[in-house]
Amino acid sequence: MNEGWHNDEYLVLLSQAESVTATAKYKLPQYLPGHTLVGFRGWDDFIVLSSAGVMCSVPTVPLDASRSEPFGLPDSRTLKPDARFEGKIKWYIKPLVFGGDPQDKDNLTWVTHEQHIELVGWWNEQYKRLKEQAAGA
Repeated sequence: MNEGWHNDEYLVLLSQAESVTATAKYKLPQYLPGHTLVGFRGWDDFIVLSSAGVMCSVPTVPLDASRSEPFGLPDSRTLKPDARFEGKIKWYIKPLVFGGDPQDKDNLTWVTHEQHIELVGWWNEQYKRLKEQAAGA
């Protein structure tokens, strides 16, 4: 794992082995078939690579390909490490897609990568359930 600042964004870039493991743990094949997790962009987004070789970023919640945007991966050697954030991921207690306020300091916490996996999974299941309910209404 290589992490640090690239201009004004904090990036976490995964090694190939970490990428394979994280893709499975975050259940990307379920939400973004054909995509591989490459890293994290600014804590709120995943950096993913499609099977066609297209790099993009997509929100961690919801993991929805329609919300992806192109992303150019910088050279990992240019990242400037910041010990304050190593091994931590910023998390909105109430995700933005559910009405969470990014300016509300009480809506922000720092979690480990393992906690992040659990939170992303749980919130994406909630999003999927609500979307299915809305479609059936």
